[in-house]
Amino acid sequence: MSSAAIPAEEIHPALWRASQLAHGRGKTVDTGFPVLSAELPGGGWPVGELVDLMVDQPGVGEMRLLQPAFSVLDERPIALIKPPHIPDGPGLNYIGLSLERLLQIKATKITDALWSAEQILQAGSCGAVLLWVQHAKASSLRRLHLAAQSSGTLFIMVRPLTAAQDASPALLRLSLRPSAEGLMVDIVKRRGPLRAAPLSISLQPTPVLYSRHARLSRRSFAEVAPRSLPAEVVA
Repeated sequence: MSSAAIPAEEIHPALWRASQLAHGRGKTVDTGFPVLSAELPGGGWPVGELVDLMVDQPGVGEMRLLQPAFSVLDERPIALIKPPHIPDGPGLNYIGLSLERLLQIKATKITDALWSAEQILQAGSCGAVLLWVQHAKASSLRRLHLAAQSSGTLFIMVRPLTAAQDASPALLRLSLRPSAEGLMVDIVKRRGPLRAAPLSISLQPTPVLYSRHARLSRRSFAEVAPRSLPAEVVA
């Protein structure tokens, strides 16, 4: 049998042909969006790996994009580390994400946020971890990626679009841009062939988008100041 006829994953599970999506043997979580799942190795969000989501501004729809995956995870908490906005309770409940599952980690410094994420990943105490940061050193990214590999946690890092130009150990990197129906998703990096055309993902609107009085923020990622949950919600 020629080497070309042997499936790459039979030679080693970390190998794949450049013309095909990697199968992998790690756990994945269905995205809930068939058009997106079909383009991801393993058919979903990889668990136990660093996943890079890059946005032009926070709040473009990353929570709505991830909510279907959160709904099929176990009942462990979902940690939100250094979120740039106060999590909107009614809006999150509307899309099916209970506040009882959310754990907000307030960190005034990036180093504190990175340390918190690493500790949670190593402990395996949360089903998912979302970390919003503007800048992170390559060494910090490698530490987080290693910590994620030792856990059974869905680990998502949300960063500005400009981070797409930087190297990252993440095996899956997506950029998100708002559209009339929801999001346009560009696959920046995956274990498989390049995809030039973006994916159109339809998202369920949140209640504020139905209001004629709503005003969407146009502030950039760097301009948004972090705020805290009310004391009764944090408790």
